[in-house]
Amino acid sequence: MFKPQQRQLMIRDRPFLFVSHEGRPANHRRAQLAYPAMWYLMVDGRRCPVLPCDANLSMPELDAALRDWAEDNALGPVCGGHPERHPAIRPAAAAGGPA
Repeated sequence: MFKPQQRQLMIRDRPFLFVSHEGRPANHRRAQLAYPAMWYLMVDGRRCPVLPCDANLSMPELDAALRDWAEDNALGPVCGGHPERHPAIRPAAAAGGPA
């Protein structure tokens, strides 16, 4: 039997709440596809799919997988200052036409 879980992680000084939800078999009458038990990131009361549940992962491995996902998908890039600014290229200038 599936047992829902929650993991609360601090990543780059931001709190993240991950919850697991049971999968669902396909329902062809309603045109619903099957999906596995998954971990979701909770954002403003909505679930964002993260990764399938894996009972073989230890808690440190699970936390590392959730942290990696959040750093790759839920956080912006890490930079030491302002992003570099590049001059705008106008289409006519780029094509060799009059500026």
